[in-house]
Amino acid sequence: MALIQGLLHATFVVQELQRSRQFYEGVLGLALNTTRPEMSFSGVWYDVGPHQQIHLMQLPSPEFGLQRPEHGGRDRHVALAVSDLSLLVQKLEGAGIAYTLSKSGRRALFCRDPDGNALEFMKG
Repeated sequence: MALIQGLLHATFVVQELQRSRQFYEGVLGLALNTTRPEMSFSGVWYDVGPHQQIHLMQLPSPEFGLQRPEHGGRDRHVALAVSDLSLLVQKLEGAGIAYTLSKSGRRALFCRDPDGNALEFMKG
């Protein structure tokens, strides 16, 4: 049996929590998980599956000024399953958020959140 049994959460450092919340809640449609305890810095948690979460932490970026690849698939990223990739494209375009299609030919796309964190989306 494998020692690692699953991915429980992915954490992203963000500079302006309200701006990030507009993306994660307004564009991606995630709902806050209000059961997580308060920490010594601002942040929020989102459920993205039965046992997985995204955690946004408002902290100074240790990578300020770092140049990221234009295509998120060439950068570290988290892949998320979506129910409707076409609807996601409509939401991204409606919000003016740039995205790129997977370079591998898979039906997937990549975008970045307001802080440059790369996200991959695939039909679940």
